[in-house]
Amino acid sequence: MAQDREMKIFSGRANQPLAQKIAGALKKNLGQISLKNFSDGEIWAKYEENIRGTDLFLIQPTHAPAENLLELLIMIDAARRASAKRITAVIPYFGYARQDRKDQPRVAISAKLVANLITTAGADRILTMDLHAPQIQGFFDIPLDHLYAAAVFIEHFRKMKSPELVVASPDIGGIYLARAYARRLGTEMVLLEKRRPKHNIAEVSRLIGDVKDKDVLLVDDLVDTAGTLIAGVQVLKEKGARNIYVACTHGILSGEAVQRIANSEIKNFFISDSVVVSKEKLIDKIITLSVAELLADAIRRIHEDRSISDLFPEKGPKQ
Repeated sequence: MAQDREMKIFSGRANQPLAQKIAGALKKNLGQISLKNFSDGEIWAKYEENIRGTDLFLIQPTHAPAENLLELLIMIDAARRASAKRITAVIPYFGYARQDRKDQPRVAISAKLVANLITTAGADRILTMDLHAPQIQGFFDIPLDHLYAAAVFIEHFRKMKSPELVVASPDIGGIYLARAYARRLGTEMVLLEKRRPKHNIAEVSRLIGDVKDKDVLLVDDLVDTAGTLIAGVQVLKEKGARNIYVACTHGILSGEAVQRIANSEIKNFFISDSVVVSKEKLIDKIITLSVAELLADAIRRIHEDRSISDLFPEKGPKQ
């Protein structure tokens, strides 16, 4: 059984603060691994301790730049060649998830390619959180455990005790996530309709539902440039929303995202620590909630061959 094998946890360089928190929650030290770049940028990895026969967990989100993904692949390959018994890739944010289908001619399904790369490198299972598209789970031919950051966010919003709160989905694709929040918070849900003429550009056409004189919680799995988000916030405000809050698992916040959030009607913008957000981007409106305890509990359960679904007694988003 897995618990008869020693558990070891290692981290790549993409999000070491989160890895330290996870290790602390498990009352373990991060394993010793050397990671460096040659002068031409080539990545080199070496485990500085014996990992033969261990139950190994590698923590590394795969957001841009592409070196984060490549570093994970190299760590997996090194672990396989060092005879780790089982290798679990812990990917708090699964990059390239937005490229999950062939929606126009001559494009790659990059999410499937990344799944193939991780599997081929030698991972035995995946632990990830809030995939952009749930069907990506089917891209893997190895076991995948999918966590929901809603378990962390909802506890926070319950404490706010807003008397007239509604949950908003930014588009039809986020309706399952919004419905899960609404169900667990015991409130109504509204939907923003949008179209996307090109990448990172979105136009919100209308609102389905009533937000007049109500507090609104707009939920999404990730925010990149925040263009879609702000367009939705503007519509909500025009329709009479009182206070607007945002809950986003993965705060990518590229380009002019932070400036847009700062200048918007958003009261508070909540993100998880699935990816590192630089200090200069953490303006007063942006509040970080840690998912380290959730990931640590999932790691513990995987190691002990226990159920992950028990972490979500009220269930995650129904797909």
